[in-house]
Parts: sequence; C-alpha cells; structure tokens
Amino acid sequence: MLKLYKLSEQSKEYWETWGNDDGSHIVHWGQLGTRGQSKTVKATLLQKAESAIQKEVTRLTSREGFSVVPPESHFTLLIEYAIEGMGTKADLDKRHRLEARMNETLGWTGLGACDGGSIGSGTMEVCNFVVDFAVAKQTIEKDLAGTEFENYTRIFDENAG
Repeated sequence: MLKLYKLSEQSKEYWETWGNDDGSHIVHWGQLGTRGQSKTVKATLLQKAESAIQKEVTRLTSREGFSVVPPESHFTLLIEYAIEGMGTKADLDKRHRLEARMNETLGWTGLGACDGGSIGSGTMEVCNFVVDFAVAKQTIEKDLAGTEFENYTRIFDENAG
C-alpha cells in the first residue's frame, strides 16, 4: 500500500493505492476525514496496472505537492474507556470490535490506522496512528456517536505535553 498526502493551510488531501490478487489496483482519494472516491485500475493490452499507477504517483508527487507522511510524523491518538479493575471478557471483546471499526473508519477517510490497544488498571485504550490529530478526533467523535462506543472517557494525543 502507498499513501500520499497533500497537507496545507488551504486543503488536506489523501491519495492511496493497493494491489489486488487479480493484478488490478484500487486507487482511493479525497479530502482528509471523508470517505472520498475510489476506482479500480486494471492492466490493458498496452499498459500494466502498475505502470498506470506509477504515472499517477509521479504526477502527484512532482507536480501537485503530494508526499508520504513518515510514521514518526503521525500522531498517537488514544480512545480511552473507564472499566472495572483489569476488565472483563466483554470489555476485551468491545475493544476488539472498536479496533476493527477504527481500522475501517481511519482507513477509508485517509487518516491512518489502528495499532491495537491495552486493558487493565481501570482503563481500556485503543491506539491509533493518524496524520492529523484534530481531523481524526472530529471524525472519530462523529463515527462513535450513537453507537456502543460513545461512552469513551476521552480522546487524546498520547504525546501532547
């Protein structure tokens, strides 16, 4: 998978691609925090799918200002819940469901991915690596409203001072 971003004061955009087992590629792009658009790129008689993708990557990076955001530049966004003691199996099951939901939500909105979680000592957290903390927090709050996950105690940047 390749993820590119154009992050400026005027606009926050993402573009990503990944290969399928059949040799085609999915291209997914949009404004950061939105579901964006997708297309499938397939090989033709004259061009491999990879060649078409590479042309698009070259255009985006050389002329439109897109680039990779390195992992060390991602924010560590935690979603925290209060639990009793070390937690129950139901708490752990809920955490696993939330991890899957965050991978779906953050992935399809160009924001990042879930990296698992922890449980014990009165709290349960789900850890996410995101490219824009404010947009990710707003997107997550909207996504969790009215669900079994809306009772979080806080959403915070683990590395904020």
